[in-house]
Amino acid sequence: MNIALIGNPNTGKTSLFNNITGSYEYVGNWSGVTVEKKVGIFKNGKGQLIDLPGVYTLNPLSKDEGVVTNFFLSESFEKLLNILDASQLRRNLHLTLQLLEYGAPVTIGLNMLDVARSRGIEIDIDKLAALLGVSVAPVVARSGKGVKDLAEMVTDEIACPGKANLVYYGKAVEDGVLELGKMLNGRTNQPVRWLALQLFEGNPFVRSYLESYLSAEQLNSLVISVSEAQNRQTGKEQALDQVIHRKRSEAIDKIVNAVAAKSDDKKVPLTEKVDMIVTNKFLGIPIFLLLMYVMFMLTFDWLGFPLSDALDAFLSGPVTAGITAALSAAGASSFIEDLVLDGIVAGVGGVLVFVPQIFILFFFISLLEDSGYMARVALVMDRLMESVGLNGKAFIPMMIGFGCNVPGIMAARTIETPKERLMTILLTPLMSCSARLPVYALFVGAFFLGNKALVVLSLYVLGVVAALILAKVFSKTLLKGETSVFVIELPPYRLPQARALWRSTWDKGKGFIKKAGTFIFAGSVLIWLLSYAGPEGVNVSMDESYLASLGSIFAPLFAPIGFGTWQASASLFTGFLAKESIISTMNIIYFVPDEATLQGLMASHYTPLAAYSFMVFILLYIPCLATTATIYKETASKRWTAFSILYALAIAYILSLVIYQGGRLLGLS
Repeated sequence: MNIALIGNPNTGKTSLFNNITGSYEYVGNWSGVTVEKKVGIFKNGKGQLIDLPGVYTLNPLSKDEGVVTNFFLSESFEKLLNILDASQLRRNLHLTLQLLEYGAPVTIGLNMLDVARSRGIEIDIDKLAALLGVSVAPVVARSGKGVKDLAEMVTDEIACPGKANLVYYGKAVEDGVLELGKMLNGRTNQPVRWLALQLFEGNPFVRSYLESYLSAEQLNSLVISVSEAQNRQTGKEQALDQVIHRKRSEAIDKIVNAVAAKSDDKKVPLTEKVDMIVTNKFLGIPIFLLLMYVMFMLTFDWLGFPLSDALDAFLSGPVTAGITAALSAAGASSFIEDLVLDGIVAGVGGVLVFVPQIFILFFFISLLEDSGYMARVALVMDRLMESVGLNGKAFIPMMIGFGCNVPGIMAARTIETPKERLMTILLTPLMSCSARLPVYALFVGAFFLGNKALVVLSLYVLGVVAALILAKVFSKTLLKGETSVFVIELPPYRLPQARALWRSTWDKGKGFIKKAGTFIFAGSVLIWLLSYAGPEGVNVSMDESYLASLGSIFAPLFAPIGFGTWQASASLFTGFLAKESIISTMNIIYFVPDEATLQGLMASHYTPLAAYSFMVFILLYIPCLATTATIYKETASKRWTAFSILYALAIAYILSLVIYQGGRLLGLS
């Protein structure tokens, strides 16, 4: 049994999916968390649950919403599970009415009753079920309360399709529905009433579907005749989509007035009190920057470095000693010993020591997301984003990009206009993802001990500022076109649950560990082999290796920006596979002796100014392989994919040049 899970954004749909199926999908307190359908198995084993992107209507405005309409038109399913936010019932019912018009069996999960009660709203669940003609079950999606009963209800009961004719749209529209039915003459299994109403609303996916049965001229003629008939009957001109929306709103008002009772208590909710401060047009951005600064202090200073140092001591001590003993006992050759200890252990281990800092950062990002604060950041940034040709919604993919650029780019599907979507895809790789953190941690620990958090924060801010400036340039040159109106739902603040925080943190951080065992492992072996062999043979000195020869070719290009050595040049190559690989490559190239650390060796190869220039270059230069592949997948364009690589490389070089040469002119070193 295939059951589709559908609802507005921020109704707890993904949390419900996780509780019903036992699987874990990313949960964020903003729209666009689900950007494509996801499938899980019910815990009771009685069916599959298909989690669709959150939408307000079946008439899509953005690419992710198109996933839902295409699902209805081309996929097979037996039932619909519609989740509603009890505190926003009036708005949520617009989608519910469209689902009822589709005619498939519907079960409703009524979520966030606690939020509704805190706002003085009481819902009569039995009356709501009777008016809609469907089963309604109360749930608390975050905690799982009532979820088991809802799962049994939707898989066991013969769900009722509900009242498909709940809304009467007027004689002109209703006659148009009948006329389309005659024109199709039973040639499609899709519900004719739903198809007709979506056609009259201007749904492009439904129109394209109908054009496989009827000509564009026939469809145009039908829509025009219905519109003209509607105008004659009402005596005023009004677009059909507005007529349909108004009729639904009138029906929804009657339902809500019948089932929802609101107390006269005018107490201001805590959420609104907090928002008066954090979304203030003057205080909003400074508060966001302050929170980021505190987050980096915890990550890189108060908690992160002590844990990383302890892990480093463990890996370089007992772990390395154990591997050495095991290789000796196995009679491994000196080549194998060198490969394992100087290549794999040095390369992979050099990255793994930063795992505590990665997980600490992801924990605090998850905390901000699940609390509801991140949606406020998008609102605060809207005015600034609008000035450069985007809107606040585009900042959400960028914030997701702080964790990893790949899901950030995919989240751009929620943006309505193609121009803004493409611009967001191109700019998101400039956000400082977690893969760059090991590089930052290495250099701030070596050169900026007293200002670690401030230096890292400056890099994050620099990435955002560079993206905003480029957005302005692109919107005036390459990507001129329509702009969209920014609309975002601000969910209530919530105290994140410990289990959800852990799962969210682990879900983000496990990719870092996975890359250590794949890309970084393979890269470490390749780099070590290139450093082991050279034109003169094998087991040569590092300066005579193939790696040194390759790095020396490009080293002169990097001299003007502060790091014109073959070692620095060679370290950048593996960054295309994964940015963490830069650290593993450095561990191999600089061959850290037992009594020293890589951070200690950096002081003899870089100056503080060169180190900052290097971090800026790492921040902005070419996207990693996975990000590049995602850009190509989302744009379906080799030209834009190549452009995303070339422009980022040019911007990285220019900014690093300005920073390094400008710093030297100011007497910095």
